Amino acid sequence: MSQKKKKNAPLPASSAGLLRFFEDDTPGIRVRPELTVGLGISLIAISILLLYLASIHVLVT
Repeated sequence: MSQKKKKNAPLPASSAGLLRFFEDDTPGIRVRPELTVGLGISLIAISILLLYLASIHVLVT
C-alpha cells in the first residue's frame, strides 16, 4: 500500500520580517500615532459642532 504524503500547511509568518520592516528608514513625513488619532477626533468633533450650528440656524430662520 502506498500512502500519500500529506501536504504540510504553511508555517505562520515569523516576527523577524516585521522587525526588519520597522528597522528600515524610509523617506517621507513622520507622524506620531497620537497626533493622527487626535486630528481624527478633532475633525469628528468639528463636524458634529458644525451640524449642530447648522440645525440651529435652520430653526431660527
